[in-house]
Amino acid sequence: MIRIALALALMLAFGHEASAAPRLKELVTVSSEIVRIGDLVEDAGAAADVPVFRAPDLGQTGAVQVARIADALRPYDVTGFDTGGLSEVVVTRLSRALTGKDITDRIARAFAGQYGFGDAQNIGVVLDRDIRILHIEPSASADLVVSRMNVEPRTGRFDIVFDVPGSALSRRGLRFTGTVSETVEAATLTRALRLGEIVKASDVTVERRPKSEVRGEGMAASQAIGLAAKAPLRNGQVLRNDDLIKPQVVGRNEAVTIYYSVPGIMLTVRGKALEAGAVGDVVGVLNIQSNRSIQATVIGPGRVSIAAAGPLIVSSATPDSEESTPPRTQ
Repeated sequence: MIRIALALALMLAFGHEASAAPRLKELVTVSSEIVRIGDLVEDAGAAADVPVFRAPDLGQTGAVQVARIADALRPYDVTGFDTGGLSEVVVTRLSRALTGKDITDRIARAFAGQYGFGDAQNIGVVLDRDIRILHIEPSASADLVVSRMNVEPRTGRFDIVFDVPGSALSRRGLRFTGTVSETVEAATLTRALRLGEIVKASDVTVERRPKSEVRGEGMAASQAIGLAAKAPLRNGQVLRNDDLIKPQVVGRNEAVTIYYSVPGIMLTVRGKALEAGAVGDVVGVLNIQSNRSIQATVIGPGRVSIAAAGPLIVSSATPDSEESTPPRTQ
């Protein structure tokens, strides 16, 4: 009697776990194009390898209603499984994802050292169609292999086909068309600039651009800061030396102060700039007091200076004259 009671106790303690019903999985990942019973149900037993559904496309996710799963499993005597209160099962097909950058980088490597191109890092590739993500089988881990490649050297137009070892895509290959070009680092604008507007550090960045876009003599980003636009410039434009000038601090017909100094003496006279100029430029200036034109060097906003030998002619000044400063001894 004691032995029977002990046996019943052991059955109650462990029997439920031993005879637990197969349990439905909530999240399923598969690597093949077929979903099998064992992918959907834990402890499916002999029926685990039986295919029941087609998997989603590579890299995609789909949901299967529990009722559909029950109908599909019934012919294989997989019944009474624990659904865990689920209404659907989410199935994801694994993949190896190739981004557009992965593809363009591989194309650049294919052209490196070919057709007159240099290193891959200096080759720019523009595809005819945008590629967000291309999914292939996760088992196809090898690099893409070039099976055919053509390029028109004058225009850079290319046509390239890759084989994908270990992938069903190898039957037809991956074909891409576009344009390939040699690139260089160039200073480019991050916003449009008006005529005469000063370039700030935030206005310029460094990008790789096709060498054909960098016409004339390019410049470093650090060289552009503090210079002014010689003409209106558009956002994204590659900067050249001819595009920028030193900012003008004296405008044409602007009133200026003319400075004349020799050791121990400094005179200032009112004048009018006959030309615009930046600091360091030599411009024509009209001495209003003598009504004669002279050449002066721009030294700051509204200020110009003439050398000691310059032809500054000052008429007799009256004590209350605003056009000259009495000599002062240094």
